[in-house]
Amino acid sequence: MGIDFSYTEGQTPLDEDEKEGLLISTITTHGELDEFEQLNIQKAVEWTIARRFKAERILTEAFIKELHKKMFGDTWAWAGKFRNTNKNLGVSHLQVSIDLRSLLDDVKFWIDNGTYPFNEIAIRFKHRIVSIHCFPNGNGRHSRLLADVVIDHIFNEPVYSWGSANLTDAGDARKRYLTSLKIADKGNFTPLIEFARS
Repeated sequence: MGIDFSYTEGQTPLDEDEKEGLLISTITTHGELDEFEQLNIQKAVEWTIARRFKAERILTEAFIKELHKKMFGDTWAWAGKFRNTNKNLGVSHLQVSIDLRSLLDDVKFWIDNGTYPFNEIAIRFKHRIVSIHCFPNGNGRHSRLLADVVIDHIFNEPVYSWGSANLTDAGDARKRYLTSLKIADKGNFTPLIEFARS
C-alpha cells in the first residue's frame, strides 16, 4: 500500500495486517484517507440523528460495535470488530470484552442511581471506553460520537461541540483535548467536560 501512515500525538498506529484492511484501493495519501473516513463518520452521525435509541440498546456490546461499523465500515474491513492485537494504549486485547461489560454495567448503575451529573456520566463513559481501546483504530472518534449519543438519546441534552475543531489534526484544540484527557486519567473530569462543551 502506498499510503504514508504518519500519526499525531495520541493516535494509535495500525499493524500491517490492519493496514491491509483498507477497502478503497484508490486512496494514496493520508489526507485522502482522513477525508474518506470523515465522509463515512458523517453518515454515522446522520444515522444517530435520524433515530432514537434507548439506553437498553446503547449500553450493549452490540451497539458499541454497530456504531464503530457505521463510522468506519465503508473504509476498513475490520470496522466494528474488536482488535485482536495489543496496542500502545488500552487493555490487553483478551480483556476488551470483559472490561467493556464492566463499563456498561457501571454506566447503567450510574444512570439508575444518579451517581454523577448527566454530563459527567457521558464523559466518564467516553473516557473509559477509549482507555479500553476496543478497536484497531478510530477509538477517540468513536468514543466522542458515543458520548454524543448518550447525552442526546439518554439525557435529552444537546450533543457536544468538542472544541469546535477537527481533533484528528495536530493543533491547539487537539492539545487542549489531550491535556484534558490526561487530567481525567487522574480522576478530574471537569476540564474534559468543559472542553466537550467548548
